[in-house]
Amino acid sequence: MTGNNALAQTLLLKTAGRWGAAGFLLTIAAFGAAFGGMYSHAQAIAAHNSNAPVNFGADRIELQDRQNRVVLSGNVDITQAGLRLQAARTLVNYTDAGSLDIQRITATGGVQVTRGDEAARGDVAVYDFGRRIITMAGNVRLRRGGDTLDGGRLVIDLRTGVSSVDGSASGSSSVTGTTNQSGGRVTGTFSVPQD
Repeated sequence: MTGNNALAQTLLLKTAGRWGAAGFLLTIAAFGAAFGGMYSHAQAIAAHNSNAPVNFGADRIELQDRQNRVVLSGNVDITQAGLRLQAARTLVNYTDAGSLDIQRITATGGVQVTRGDEAARGDVAVYDFGRRIITMAGNVRLRRGGDTLDGGRLVIDLRTGVSSVDGSASGSSSVTGTTNQSGGRVTGTFSVPQD
């Protein structure tokens, strides 16, 4: 194995580990915020095993060492303990000062995150590790069972625990170049239990 291949393998394994520990909180936080309130949110986070192995696959993996990033492209599929992220492309930005420190993960192209009967989808998802903010933008749809919530942008602040959905795919979001088909409004459908 050449030095670059060994480095790429090390970066990808560390990236997968970091993604598993923090990145998959996107699904848990999104569902807790949109459908279950803070109790379900805390319960879902506590139930997820962030130490479980992370599996990933893509048609292509490219280490861009000088730019401190790893690109997974083509049918990206990342799974961990019942959580699954799918996208056309995932970009992982990191710093390497003796150990990897992931700065940002950006997934683009039909991004979908699922766990059981819960799913979140959008055009773009960004996890800013420094600010601890997760943003999903562009035709955002959250689904849990028969309940749905549509909007332009979902923002989850992991420091404060505040999540919001708005109809706009632009604004203060760090995600640009996204569109929204909800007409600038948040819409949804909540099913009523039948007795």
